[in-house]
Amino acid sequence: SETRVKVVKNKVAPPFKKTEFDILYGEGISFEGELIEVGVSMGIVDKAGAWYSYEGQRIGQGKDNVRKYLKENMAMASDIESKIRAKLLPEAPPENLEKESAAELAEA
Repeated sequence: SETRVKVVKNKVAPPFKKTEFDILYGEGISFEGELIEVGVSMGIVDKAGAWYSYEGQRIGQGKDNVRKYLKENMAMASDIESKIRAKLLPEAPPENLEKESAAELAEA
């Protein structure tokens, strides 16, 4: 079931933030459900009506069926997760390159 949460008081972040996520009985917060939601919002997973597809392959009709499919096909779930992480968390340049370029600038 989709749960809507509002944080009223928080010591480490701004208060009064709202979010929604799926909580499944006996399982907790649905990781696959979040992959679907974030993937759709970022354009990684396509949604046409009730159908979801990934890289041109239909993976299910309805969020519950797609969640089950991703649980059974962990390779696809990890691929979607890695693409989401690549978009949200771009890789920082290695520290060695920064030091070398700073040294080159100092020499010039």
